[in-house]
Amino acid sequence: MARQALADGITAVCATPHIRHDHDVRITELRDRVAELNAALRAAGIGLAVLTGGEVATTALDGLSRADLRAVSLGAGGRWILLEPPPGPLDDRLETSVLRLVDLGLRAVIAHPERHLGHEMIARLRRLIAYGALVQATAAYFTEPTTREGMLELARAGVVHVLGSDSHSSRVGRPAALGPGLDVLTSVPPTAQARDWIARIAPHGIVAGALITPPFGMPAAVTAS
Repeated sequence: MARQALADGITAVCATPHIRHDHDVRITELRDRVAELNAALRAAGIGLAVLTGGEVATTALDGLSRADLRAVSLGAGGRWILLEPPPGPLDDRLETSVLRLVDLGLRAVIAHPERHLGHEMIARLRRLIAYGALVQATAAYFTEPTTREGMLELARAGVVHVLGSDSHSSRVGRPAALGPGLDVLTSVPPTAQARDWIARIAPHGIVAGALITPPFGMPAAVTAS
């Protein structure tokens, strides 16, 4: 997967194991495990950096302390939490979770919202963005024929800020790559003028724990469901 990412021009990856009840992920072990992986990559001559992180389910949020959350923040930057919505259409549970993070001085990156379609989806994403959240879409869905147009509708609505690979293996499923999806995402306004921000500036800011303001707004007229 590291070689696949490098071939796509990716130089750093946040490892984001699921933080939820059905995965036995031990937060206290993550830093050392990532360090071991980076040592193995260096020994193999692979110039990719793996950073710590986690994909935190809204259902697990109440059981995590602020220290836990900072430990699984993207890149260990201490601010941005990759937040997994609950199953089904986006609803008030996600908004409650985003606001809880805000109360703790943290911010949410909403993971793969395209899996949680509903008639209020864009309106709900806009509210979350108003609370300081960012939205991460899955890059491969921008190139798959069955999902491309729906993803472009989200892009045109201004509710996609960054891309993730959501890759789990180099052999099956989605590749550890962002480039083809980025090409499609930045083929339409308002993201068309923000390629460098989406691909480089925002990710660097996230892993550094910086507060981030998207350079593009959200058009008033939206028809997506």
